[in-house]
Amino acid sequence: MTDPTEERPAVRRWSWAGRRSTLAGQALALQLGVVALVLVAVAAVSVTQSLASFTRTESRRVLAVAEDVAVDGVVRQALGAPAVTTRNPVTAVADNARAVSSTSAVVVADADLTVVTATDLALVGTTLTTLDADGGSPSRVAEGRSWTGYLRLMPDAPLAVAAQVPVLATDGRRLGAVAVTSNLPDVLTRLAASAPDLLTYLCLATALGVLGSLLLARRVKRQTLGLEPREITALVQHREAMLLGIREGVLGVDAEGRVVLVNDTARELLDLPDAAVGRTLIDLGVDPEVRAVLGGAGQDTSDAEDAIIPRADAVVVANRRPFVVEGAVRGWVTTLRDRTELAALQRELGTTRGTTETLRAQAHEFSNRLHTISGLIEIGEYDEVVRYVGTLEGSAEDDAMVTGRIGDPSLAALLVAKARLARERGVVLEVTGALGRVSDDLSADLVTVVGNLVDNALDVLATRGGGTVGVDVTDPDPEGPVGVEVSDTGPGVSTDPPEAVFGRGVSTKGDGRGIGLALVRAVCIRRGGEVAVTSRPGEGAVFTARLPRERTS
Repeated sequence: MTDPTEERPAVRRWSWAGRRSTLAGQALALQLGVVALVLVAVAAVSVTQSLASFTRTESRRVLAVAEDVAVDGVVRQALGAPAVTTRNPVTAVADNARAVSSTSAVVVADADLTVVTATDLALVGTTLTTLDADGGSPSRVAEGRSWTGYLRLMPDAPLAVAAQVPVLATDGRRLGAVAVTSNLPDVLTRLAASAPDLLTYLCLATALGVLGSLLLARRVKRQTLGLEPREITALVQHREAMLLGIREGVLGVDAEGRVVLVNDTARELLDLPDAAVGRTLIDLGVDPEVRAVLGGAGQDTSDAEDAIIPRADAVVVANRRPFVVEGAVRGWVTTLRDRTELAALQRELGTTRGTTETLRAQAHEFSNRLHTISGLIEIGEYDEVVRYVGTLEGSAEDDAMVTGRIGDPSLAALLVAKARLARERGVVLEVTGALGRVSDDLSADLVTVVGNLVDNALDVLATRGGGTVGVDVTDPDPEGPVGVEVSDTGPGVSTDPPEAVFGRGVSTKGDGRGIGLALVRAVCIRRGGEVAVTSRPGEGAVFTARLPRERTS
């Protein structure tokens, strides 16, 4: 994880450097790029349209020029004479027509389409081509029909718009043909002709782009609290780094119960998939009881502090806070903590503290008893001494009964302390079964399980004025699991079904109650074991636990 404090200078540097590439500048650059592309497209269309317009206009013009030359009497007379030379009047007529019309070339051919005069004298004596240079229909001037299209009079000549018109005698006989061409302008010439319009379009588009960019940037910055894109990116990176660096789970949902942020710890604690963001808690299959803690559609806006989220293998504590904007709840943010180990340590510490207090009380009690015996001897009350010592032996036998059955020192000390606590509350604690010495981790888990179950039973019976709590620890197989059964003569379990009592924790405030049975289930499941309850309404409850010797997780 990157320390967010180390990145702050980078954020400021991005903001300072971003003045030349602000949101408005980026939008303007993008729009100018689009304008440039549109301008290129418009230029291409304009050039194409100008070519089409030039072709239409020139086709009509060269056709008109060719028809004028073809009906000229001098041309008819010259083509109808026995001999035609390049020095006859046809040449003058052709040159005059080309000069007046500003066409590129005027060519006159005889009946065999042999060129008799042309602007380019190199064409004289050649055959007038009738093929369309652009792949269109060929000329049918040899059949006495007029034609317009594209010609290249010479192989290396530019492409030109052309018209070919037959020269007819008064009797309808074909005397020859006239071809008039007008060279097509090149691309640069056509583009230069369209430049004024393109510049007008460019200026107008640029002005609109600048205005649109400013308005767009202003609107977007209002929606992003005045932050530039680089600053927003930095904030998102910082948020992700913080979420990943927090050890506790963090889950955010909106008012519709849709997950808007979640870190890896929260996904693990709630068993959510990787692609949880953007999906509702219902779609993710979250239990209704858990959804009530996390918030969502239909939930109240009150805070949920230290609420227990029931899980089979852990004790998860949640703290929820609503996210309120302008008086309206827009969502909830919940922090999640795995309190399983901490709760176990607290219970072990409480058990150890209780055992220590019990031993301290016993030491004080034994000191008082020794003083009593010493005083009775001094005053000669020997019979009373014998009776008093007999009473003390009964208590010692009770403790010896527990230590004789339970070979694990920690569990034996716990049961001895609980037995004395039970006597103080008017409850009888009976220990049955047998257990040898076990490993340290199993011993710690047995202390947690037995301690919680016995405490719950003592609390229930103490409020009823007394009763009996039975603890049966069995170890039938040295390699197999250890069995624990704790029963009481109380009113039984009130939940329906009875197994729901393991998930009833609602608060960890005060003395830490509310997570004991959930912790018992978590410890058993983590070892690969199980715990169950059998309720006898009005007669009591029986809790049965099975703890394997080796942990599975």
